[in-house]
Amino acid sequence: MKATLEIKHKTIIFDLSKPLDISIPLRASEENPLAWYQNKPTIEAVKMGDWTGKVSEGASVNFNNVFFNPHAHGTHTECFGHISKEFHSVNETLKTFFFLAEVISVQPNKVGEDEIISEESITKALNGNTPEAVIIRTLPNTSEKKSKHWSDTNWPFLHEKAALFLREMGVKHLLIDLPSVDKEKDEGQLLAHRAFWNYPQNPREDCTLTELIYVPNAINDGSYLLNLQIASFHNDASPSKPVLYKIF
Repeated sequence: MKATLEIKHKTIIFDLSKPLDISIPLRASEENPLAWYQNKPTIEAVKMGDWTGKVSEGASVNFNNVFFNPHAHGTHTECFGHISKEFHSVNETLKTFFFLAEVISVQPNKVGEDEIISEESITKALNGNTPEAVIIRTLPNTSEKKSKHWSDTNWPFLHEKAALFLREMGVKHLLIDLPSVDKEKDEGQLLAHRAFWNYPQNPREDCTLTELIYVPNAINDGSYLLNLQIASFHNDASPSKPVLYKIF
């Protein structure tokens, strides 16, 4: 079913019947991606006295408690409240949900023991495009990302200058297939987070970072309509479901 939408004075045509989901679902399994030294998430039936919230055990409904960490257990979207002293909720930050986006594939550069996503590599991949949202697929791109245990792996990260470049070109929503845009162990500097949000100088309160996505190889680099869906969590971050639509 084709639909039209006007964004930034541009009328675009897209097909609602062909969504491209780039989120990773949450599973109570060791196959769930893990980061930040956390154990797997848990989904367990509520127990109250002799009653267990499972239809298979005699209850009329399945009634589960879920324990997870948005930053550690899957695709999540965060606001600058993630690094601010004051509380800020992503649910109050993200007010609109459709954006023109560019999917780019980037090979991090090996620098010593690190792998760094440079300003130059992003500039080349964008090829002059200036979208509201940028979706970074790091190379090599394997399905292992959907279940990878990232702790103590020193994953690739975004150079501070690259984050500054994206901010200065007006990108408001940055999505990446890593647990963080920053180095795993950086002594709390969070240089890319700070540069992208312009924190603490003049925080960009309407901008978000989405991490731990997975962009299948079947999705080509190029322009898409992004529907950035979040759960209504009053928290610095929320589990999220970014969905792409091909533009005609």
